Amino acid sequence: MKRLFVLSLGLIAIAAGAAPFMVGQAIPSGTLETVDGQPFDLKVAASEQPIVVIFYRGGWCPFCNAHLGQLQEVQPKLKELGYRIIAISPDRPKKLKESLDKYGLGYTLLSDSSMETAKAFGLAFKIDAPMLKKLESYNIDIEAASGEKHHLLPIPAVFLVGTDGLVDFAHSNLDYTVRLSVEELLRAAQAAR
Repeated sequence: MKRLFVLSLGLIAIAAGAAPFMVGQAIPSGTLETVDGQPFDLKVAASEQPIVVIFYRGGWCPFCNAHLGQLQEVQPKLKELGYRIIAISPDRPKKLKESLDKYGLGYTLLSDSSMETAKAFGLAFKIDAPMLKKLESYNIDIEAASGEKHHLLPIPAVFLVGTDGLVDFAHSNLDYTVRLSVEELLRAAQAAR
């Protein structure tokens, strides 16, 4: 199996202490929550079939929602390749359900409201006070979305993970407006299979 790597991190991410997972690393154990509040083990899911793991900022983020919609469009092709799409955000389960219903997504959304999984993947960063105020000026309340006061968000990222639990492909970018295109994702998924 080929191991592919794409990483677009600026100096800001390095300054923020981000160290995203790289190709060849084993995904961590950890429990997330489903939209129904049920525990979900990412490592177990990967052992059952290859997974596409998406980290996104939350249902309040228009760039994230656009990306999730694009993923919905290529889901059938990813399924043909044997992949299951799993999207993870700091949103609590109730907020995930709202996104699932609003956008009619046909794949798994998981809550990482504690941000422990994002931390384990090296993606968590703390929002500073000016950014928090800016979000509030747009009526975005990340504490209400996550149910937590940690003020952490994940760097948007995409990982392809094989049944061996190893990362086959990695892409992340601190610039939340820049997302991996679905065409690039499909090419990486085809190459990894």
